[in-house]
Amino acid sequence: MRISTTIFLTDETITPLRLARALEERGFGGLYLPEHTHIPVERTTPYPMGGELPREYARTLDPFVALAQAAAVTERLHLGTGVTLVAQHDPIALAKQAATLHHLSGGRFTLGVGFGWNREEAADHGVDWAARRDLVADRVHLMRALWAPEPTAYEGKHGDSVRASEAWPKPAGGALRVLVGGAGGPKLFAATADWADGWLPIGGGGLTEALPALRETWERAGRDPEALHIVPYAVQPTPGKLAHYTDLGCEEVVLQLPSAPEAEVLSTLDAYAPFI
Repeated sequence: MRISTTIFLTDETITPLRLARALEERGFGGLYLPEHTHIPVERTTPYPMGGELPREYARTLDPFVALAQAAAVTERLHLGTGVTLVAQHDPIALAKQAATLHHLSGGRFTLGVGFGWNREEAADHGVDWAARRDLVADRVHLMRALWAPEPTAYEGKHGDSVRASEAWPKPAGGALRVLVGGAGGPKLFAATADWADGWLPIGGGGLTEALPALRETWERAGRDPEALHIVPYAVQPTPGKLAHYTDLGCEEVVLQLPSAPEAEVLSTLDAYAPFI
């Protein structure tokens, strides 16, 4: 099982360059980065985990820029977003960013997609909150049209469309993995089966109960049962927990790192080394 990591990289933490090199030197498999463009001060949306919103949410580095730095100083480290808030992006520009990073990294990039939780952040991007799930679906389908081998048009239901176009570079090897992050349930499982390659279950809890329902939805949509990727995300590891994921057929798990200066992050990597 590939042991990857995630961290809120900020202007106050270890740098992407130093972290990427440290991960590859120690044998870790990947680095996933979250996204928030900004956090409005006048915020009424509660923090999903409860309590005060941690400082790092307002200070996150742009994940694509940071991952490009990581790609440039590594050869084997897999890279991903966890997650990209697709409703807050122009999908044509995002398709170009993702395909370029996938191409330049030699196919090491995974696009993790999320629907968002901060209404005020999304509102500043002009997002209709009630329609955001459908909007994300439209935009992923549009991006897949631009990644297709031949010029392919896409007409969405929420105002996003693209005419048949030449759009290069294409993802390396012709395929870019898209995973959807969020809490399990019928809506998320339907989205996964519709336009994703798998699920990023945040925290990794409850998989024994959730996976049968996801697999049923996946197969009912005509998807290949062997093609479903399950990647437990932002996990606090224990030997028993990782063994359980292996038994469930997970081929990758993403461990949570502290949003901290270099010394603390490297110490945590050394503590996680027995899990590799």
